[in-house]
Amino acid sequence: MNVRRPHISGAALAAVALLGIGSLSACSTDSAAAGGGKFDVVASFYPMQFLAERIGGDHVHVTTLTEPGQEPHELELSLHQRAELEESDAALFLSGLQPSVDEAIEQAGLKTKIDAADLTKLEDHGDVEHDHDHGGGHSGEEHSDEDEHRLDPHVWLDPVKYAEVAEGVGTAFAKADPEHAADYRKNTDALVDRLHALDTEFRDGLKNTKTKVFFTNHASFGYFAERYGLTQEAISGVDPESEPSPARIKELRDEARADGVTTVFYETLVSGKTAKTLARDAGLRTDILDPLEGITGKSRGDDYFAVMEANLTALKTALGAR
Repeated sequence: MNVRRPHISGAALAAVALLGIGSLSACSTDSAAAGGGKFDVVASFYPMQFLAERIGGDHVHVTTLTEPGQEPHELELSLHQRAELEESDAALFLSGLQPSVDEAIEQAGLKTKIDAADLTKLEDHGDVEHDHDHGGGHSGEEHSDEDEHRLDPHVWLDPVKYAEVAEGVGTAFAKADPEHAADYRKNTDALVDRLHALDTEFRDGLKNTKTKVFFTNHASFGYFAERYGLTQEAISGVDPESEPSPARIKELRDEARADGVTTVFYETLVSGKTAKTLARDAGLRTDILDPLEGITGKSRGDDYFAVMEANLTALKTALGAR
């Protein structure tokens, strides 16, 4: 376990005191106290943080690189965050989603680097490259650069794929911290069971609906739509807050009439301006469908399961569940 005790000679301490920067030593001490001797995990953003906390339980100290309310795709790491990575026991991340995180973890001298993209199969959902400018990741196989840029990283919105990731994280924790392997396995099993129960809720809740088409700000629900037999139509291009073109507005307005679409969904971490523009022009309602990239005071729940339940309720209403 990395307890992060500072190793500073007496001469060095004297020099630090003379220079008036003794706060550096205090920072290191605070950092060690924060970890408390636990398995110290740095998570890249909320879905990874949630897994680390649920699987690690009382045996882990988890910090996240993406603050609540911060748009994860645009994250740029500070020097302090890079130092946190270097001092941690493990990093849990999803390659392809946050380029600055990928780079920092690659450069960090960590023994345990857990990439969620290696723990399930990533897929090409067609328009992801156009709706996101954050690349793709990989699935344990070799892909060309062109293929990688089309792979969709939003696996956590599919409870089944998220459960696969959880299994891999539990195995990695047990290997890195074998003293608590039994607890990690128990916590993983409980989380996977809960995710499979959530999958059943979505299957049952969305089985019979008036329409199978839903509109979103950007294409984050590809795995989710595929899992539950739905069709996702994303409004924007690279920038989720950009205004859709008149041609795109017309295309979506026509599709809404043809497919019985009632609602345009937007998110909690970006402006709803784009969705409201389309809704106004097409005579549709708006509502929130949360891609769960972070939890804030605006979220409809305080953890992954609560927000996914709220998403199910919103979708059942919008799709006309019977």
